[in-house]
Amino acid sequence: MKDSYDDRKSRASTWFRALRDEIVATFEALEDAQGGDAPAGRFEVTETRRHSDDGSDAGGGLMSVMRGGRVFEKVGVNVSTVYGQLGPRAVAAMSSRKNMEGLKDDPTFWASGISLVAHMQNPHAPAVHMNTRMFWTPVAHWFGGGSDLNPAIEYAEDTAHFHGVLKAHCDRHQPDYYDRFKAWADEYFYVPHRHRARGVGGIFYDDLNTGDWEADFAFTQDVGRAFLPAFVPCVERRRHTAWTEADREAQLVHRGLYAEYNLVYDRGTKFGLETGHDANAVLMSLPPIAKWT
Repeated sequence: MKDSYDDRKSRASTWFRALRDEIVATFEALEDAQGGDAPAGRFEVTETRRHSDDGSDAGGGLMSVMRGGRVFEKVGVNVSTVYGQLGPRAVAAMSSRKNMEGLKDDPTFWASGISLVAHMQNPHAPAVHMNTRMFWTPVAHWFGGGSDLNPAIEYAEDTAHFHGVLKAHCDRHQPDYYDRFKAWADEYFYVPHRHRARGVGGIFYDDLNTGDWEADFAFTQDVGRAFLPAFVPCVERRRHTAWTEADREAQLVHRGLYAEYNLVYDRGTKFGLETGHDANAVLMSLPPIAKWT
């Protein structure tokens, strides 16, 4: 049965796909601009499909991964739209988090979003993560997402620029959004067993439903629009910087921290695996090489 959110779901899904296309084109242009003897990196695009327990269609998306590029050692840009029935563990987790007891009676869901993680060739260029998403159930709907910078070698100039762009986009919507969502990112992207943050932060938000869908969608779009102007200038400043073996060592050790966080704490990783999405797409955030000492 059609519901009143069909048009909104379509608009959100279309937006996430358009953002994916823009990012992929921009990253391939960076590869072209880098120069060098190695071939410019290109994304390998794979269609992902998800099936319900009875074998019926449950959505899917595109997994776009570039490996061994001039600028990007590994970067994945995934977009998906999935739907079906939530399993008991997912229902229990969401019911406790959002007080959605009615979900137990009707665990139907729909979700669409974009997820990106980039690991760089040059240790001076920061790794980065970004995602935005819309989630719908019969009893509630919401937006979530954010982006955060993860340098192995921090530059205060890059950190300030990244946060400055995020703040400017947040300020277009609510004066308290940046402070609220920065604090949320600082808490969310903290690695408890290492007693440290996984990077220099950014913004993170979830369960966003102010009662004005258009306003919430507009904000989520601006979080996506902020990504390239926040991140690309940092790459431009660092992609030609000379680096040493010690720099590479620091990068690989930092990647180990990143992998630990994504496997142990990340909500998106847990949700993707529990709902039967393509495991390769869910785990594309993991670095190609990491090290523990």
